[in-house]
Amino acid sequence: MSKAPSQIPADPTRDLAFDILCGVVEHRRMLETTLDRSALTDPRDRASAHRLAATVLRHMGSMTELLQPLLRREPPAPVRCALLMGVAQLRHLETPPHAAVGTIVSLLRRRGLAPFAGLANAVLRRVARDGDELAEGLDADRLDVPAWLWTAWDKRARDIAVGLHREAPIDLTLRPGAAAPEGGEVMPNGSLRFAPGTRVTELEGFDEGAFWVQDAAATMPARLLNIQPGQSVIDLCAAPGGKTAQLAVAGAEVIAVEREETRAKRLKQNLDRLGLDAKVVIADALVWQPEEKVDAVLLDAPCSATGTLRRHPDVLWVKRPRDVLALAKDQDRLIDAAGAMLKPGGVLLYAVCSLQDEEGPQRVAAALKRGWVLEPFTAEDLASMPEALTKQGTFRTHPGMWAEHGGMDGFFAARLRKST
Repeated sequence: MSKAPSQIPADPTRDLAFDILCGVVEHRRMLETTLDRSALTDPRDRASAHRLAATVLRHMGSMTELLQPLLRREPPAPVRCALLMGVAQLRHLETPPHAAVGTIVSLLRRRGLAPFAGLANAVLRRVARDGDELAEGLDADRLDVPAWLWTAWDKRARDIAVGLHREAPIDLTLRPGAAAPEGGEVMPNGSLRFAPGTRVTELEGFDEGAFWVQDAAATMPARLLNIQPGQSVIDLCAAPGGKTAQLAVAGAEVIAVEREETRAKRLKQNLDRLGLDAKVVIADALVWQPEEKVDAVLLDAPCSATGTLRRHPDVLWVKRPRDVLALAKDQDRLIDAAGAMLKPGGVLLYAVCSLQDEEGPQRVAAALKRGWVLEPFTAEDLASMPEALTKQGTFRTHPGMWAEHGGMDGFFAARLRKST
């Protein structure tokens, strides 16, 4: 006689991973939203659940295709999520077959899906035995990217997909004069890179504010603004604060604007740990204005975040084309709101962690029609990352760049000057 769900041993890691995946697949809910709502507190269990769910999302298209010949009919979405978790454990996480199969069978029984336990047992045992044969001929790069994104990325698509399949490393930006923690690799732009999964809070110097976490590509927009000591600058949509920290270290008088109170609190905590000074304002950047006009504005605008897919593969399956179009409209409004904050001739550095043209080159083209002037980046500006300089003089990266070092996030940036 089968056990009742309450009699089956708990498995908090797989339960949370299952909840995350069902949230993404059934409700288009971001991974971090489910993680934040979880009552699970053990950091190792949470990290393991995140890794399992992210692995499924990173390979979901190809694993779904691999399962097709083994299923007579389409299973309910939660059952498919459980099966994908089993395939991910077998094919990508090196879980022993008995554990990969057994944990998914138990999960289904524990979550009220016992009628599908036999199906999972049979299908996953087949994957364990014949996985290589089933995967033969599958174009994983193409299958793991939704069609609308593959088309939008055009010639970059396959390189981006290859980057997607790599777990993102951890990049640190050091405070000037701070000692680098041991074990990192110095990147061409000066970032210090550690292996994926590195526990940053355990690195030497964390409590003393010697560094902050910031992807190598994300370090560039603040640098490209070329702020001089004593200049006034506003960092819009500033949390979690990496760019604010860069501007403060450069000697600028910084006002960091963040709309959400919880994110602003995190921003303040990060600045306090680093011992850096910036005025933090909780306000909507579309309506807030400074008491005095400033020399420069850094706008890292809310966007589709497709450039962060190595760290947030849920973006692939949650975002839709209409989301990009709606965000693009808001970006236009933010660009012009930033213009009202600038002194005549002031500079705006517009940036997005997006791979979509609608949120990058097209927003710049629209801004130029509204009277902004593009100030192109030069080869000297991007001496540490020359591959990111476009023909138009903008900055653009994607996850396939620096493949030999482990990749980077996708960013777009442009330097705009307010016409007098």
